Amino acid sequence: MDEKTAQNAMQIILHAGDARVHCMNALKAIENSSFEKAKEEIKLANGEIVKAHHIQTNAISAETQGESGEYSVLFAHAQDTLMTIYSEINIAKRMIKIFEAYEARLAKLEKAEMEDKYE
Repeated sequence: MDEKTAQNAMQIILHAGDARVHCMNALKAIENSSFEKAKEEIKLANGEIVKAHHIQTNAISAETQGESGEYSVLFAHAQDTLMTIYSEINIAKRMIKIFEAYEARLAKLEKAEMEDKYE
């Protein structure tokens, strides 16, 4: 494997790993009903995953333009890592929406219960 491929693979893994940390922080924030914090963390995760994806896209583009490219287990691992974490981010985004809706519904029910209690 050439040096450039190894460097690209490691950069993808590093950025994707940073994205995972932010995604996990978002999930912890969801657990605590801190949806604004969760959204901030998802925004940070997105920024990191975009950096990783950009490196991957540039490597693929270079190969399609004739730069020699050889199969690399490390680069394949980097791509797997990128896609796995991208999926985790998408699930976390959906969970924010689900739990925000759940919290809103719960607040509405609690409000109605309180109004009924004092009538």
